[in-house]
Amino acid sequence: MPDTQENQTVYPQQSEQKPGLGFPIARMVAIICLSTGMILNAAMGKYKGKGGSEQGLFRQLLDSLVSGDILLADRYYTSYFLVAMLIDKGVDIIFQQHATRKTDFRKGKQLGVRDHIACWKKPKKRPDWMSKEQYDNFPNELCVREFKSGKKVLVTTLLSAKHAPKKELFNLNKQRWHIELDLRNIKTTLGMETLSCKTPAMNEKEMWVYFLAYNLIRLVMAEAALQSQLLPRQLSFKHTVQIWLIWSKQFSPDDVHIDTLLIMIAQIRVGKRPGRIEPRAVKRRPKPYPLLMKPRDDARADVKKYGHPK
Repeated sequence: MPDTQENQTVYPQQSEQKPGLGFPIARMVAIICLSTGMILNAAMGKYKGKGGSEQGLFRQLLDSLVSGDILLADRYYTSYFLVAMLIDKGVDIIFQQHATRKTDFRKGKQLGVRDHIACWKKPKKRPDWMSKEQYDNFPNELCVREFKSGKKVLVTTLLSAKHAPKKELFNLNKQRWHIELDLRNIKTTLGMETLSCKTPAMNEKEMWVYFLAYNLIRLVMAEAALQSQLLPRQLSFKHTVQIWLIWSKQFSPDDVHIDTLLIMIAQIRVGKRPGRIEPRAVKRRPKPYPLLMKPRDDARADVKKYGHPK
């Protein structure tokens, strides 16, 4: 966000940075529909400090989930108390095993090769965010299914190996990669990487306006997919945005040729690239400017007095 005192107060910059050298940073957590890519709900908080963790923000969104939902998430969310809260709501999970939890397939009820039901004991230490009464209401143990597939250990509450084979669960968990692509569409394609408002309240409104625009685009994609008998995930988000921008300049929203728009959106399909692997690195080199290591006013004064450094 812009480096204003109001933004810094609510969303402070990273503690390692000196005043005047960083930017206020917010953390956002969203629940995204796997089939359509729409944002079902989201929460926004400060990047560091009490109440700003991913799990803390996610707990604000639990009411968005209903019994029968299946939740995919990364290993950070595989905590005893969070899994217990989801089970209590009737929500099933498919998470990757947390790095600190050791999985021993020799114990528990065996369901197959590297596939068993394990019982987790309730941690003795109560989290800071939880009251003693809440802690006492949690069960003393949880029975979950742990299995290894594709060199990964996954945790699920779908306990039947017959009705939920581990290969199918593993393939479903791989589709969590769509979330990374959805976040890229929101942040890069729509331009939400940097918010522009000078106050926290306006930045929060800006976030919801971005999410509204994103969901409206996803709605158009869903209509186009339905008309063409495709799945929404088969259509290109960026192509839809480009077609809509051109269309909106030539026709009004009430134009009767909306079916033509939907056909044009469905013309471009996303390629099938199972198991795609890309390095997390960029090829294009940034401009060779040094980092700003002092407040801008001080840097200007130095340039005025000594000139630009070589």
